[in-house]
Amino acid sequence: MAVYEARQESTIRTAQLAVEEATRSSIRHIVIASNTGASAAVLLDAVRERYPKGGGPAIVCVTHQVGFAGDGVDEMPLETRKALAGEGVSIITSTHLFGGVERSMMSTWKGQYPLGMVANALKIFGQGAKVAVEIAVMALDSGLVPFGSDVISIGGTGRGSDTALVLRPAHSIRFFETRVKKVVTMQGD
Repeated sequence: MAVYEARQESTIRTAQLAVEEATRSSIRHIVIASNTGASAAVLLDAVRERYPKGGGPAIVCVTHQVGFAGDGVDEMPLETRKALAGEGVSIITSTHLFGGVERSMMSTWKGQYPLGMVANALKIFGQGAKVAVEIAVMALDSGLVPFGSDVISIGGTGRGSDTALVLRPAHSIRFFETRVKKVVTMQGD
């Protein structure tokens, strides 16, 4: 129970800091990793608190791909997906930038492959930082954040959010042009 409460506290604080930074820097999009929708709901509450009459940054939620938790399993309940979408949250459910077929190769034949190496190099800064970079690129590739604009991207370690970065994502075909511009918060391991 204490671990859950700490993650919830971290998620709330990360969302608040992200919204403050978006306001200060005039950033119009916040991308958040949220498998079940819980972290996205916390961010939505933080945006509503700061912008009670609307007009705050757009929220893009990136979930785990269907099948991540088990064959055919979608971790975000349909009613949560509908509720978030009804509040204007854009939701991406697709193959992870650093996953997919290459992850299958890693588990089938063992060893490390190029995308796994990139992901592990980003994890030097923490799992949340790796996730934040990954989902920002996914959001750009999905057309839900504008090309050439800074976004705030929120990731986490396990459940909940612990890291927020200001970054300018590049499309996955030019991934190494992605630039992290500022660490808003990094509370993870």
